[in-house]
Amino acid sequence: MGSESIEASFLSIFSLISFFIFLIVSKYSLKIRRGALLDSNLDKPQAFHIYPVTRSGGVGSIVCLTIFFYFYYLLYEKILYDYILISSSMFLIGFLDDLQIKIKPLNRLLVMVVLLFIFIFFLPIKILNIDIPFLKILMNSHLFSSIFVLLCFLFVINGANLIDGFNGLLTINLLIINVVLAYLNLNSANQEFSFLIIGQVIILLIFLFFNFPYSKIFLGDSGAYLMGSLVALNTIITNNLNPNISSFFFCTLLFYIFFEVFFSFFRKLTQNKSPIYPDEQHLHMLSYYKISSFYGKEKANYINSIFVNLIYLILITPGLYFIESPNLSRYWFFTLLILYMITYSRLYRLTKN
Repeated sequence: MGSESIEASFLSIFSLISFFIFLIVSKYSLKIRRGALLDSNLDKPQAFHIYPVTRSGGVGSIVCLTIFFYFYYLLYEKILYDYILISSSMFLIGFLDDLQIKIKPLNRLLVMVVLLFIFIFFLPIKILNIDIPFLKILMNSHLFSSIFVLLCFLFVINGANLIDGFNGLLTINLLIINVVLAYLNLNSANQEFSFLIIGQVIILLIFLFFNFPYSKIFLGDSGAYLMGSLVALNTIITNNLNPNISSFFFCTLLFYIFFEVFFSFFRKLTQNKSPIYPDEQHLHMLSYYKISSFYGKEKANYINSIFVNLIYLILITPGLYFIESPNLSRYWFFTLLILYMITYSRLYRLTKN
């Protein structure tokens, strides 16, 4: 039996196992710590569900991921230390919040920074392909390189958590990103790494079945941190394995998650708000308010996710046509940032009125 047939068999078995894991988690997660995972606070700024839902998607995801890492070891005889350490630690940080163990956002961020920096510095995790000349020189310093990679992780992980407010919004976005990354690696014959990404795609697809269009479970902070850390690591490794692809293309691929955090941070500062606490004025929330005026709150929840991700997919698609051109990729990336700000400004005025 060829290696591709063996991989396909593993993925088929893994898909079936993942389905039953999420099925069990969705039914019995309410028993964890006397229902602590149940999200019944419908008044918080980022809550757009109309009935309590359990935040157990992270639990299902980490169990599935652990099983997949075991399959990966059986197939390739390799232990993925970087994936295991980063994903499990980010899951645990978010899981404490899902269990309603109150930790101040700043303290949670500090723990995340310390753990990520240790893993990035000592594993080590580096970005080898970068299209900015002065950064390329600075990246020769291991300390600077580690800090730069740390910032990349923080933007993606916190961006994933920030947009995780509607049924399917984050999951569909991560699916698009991972499918593109899998395609690029399959196209460049990185078969082993493609297998790793496809395993994550399966987890996201199975979770989406329980989350979209109507939610039986949420990812929660644990799931958002977990899947955000995975997609950050996937992107960095894909960038390193494909030096012919402009690093600005990967910036384009992650622009929505990345810029949502960056823009929101400075927006809140100008509004005299704390940048580390949630509010109800993010782009996906403004589009929801507009859509809900036509479809009502319940339908608008998942229609908004489709709408936002469809626009996102349309915007990143041109980048695939000049994927190997640093200049065109750079110009398109900054064009997307400008389009984001124009769209936000327009939606903000409409919803305010």
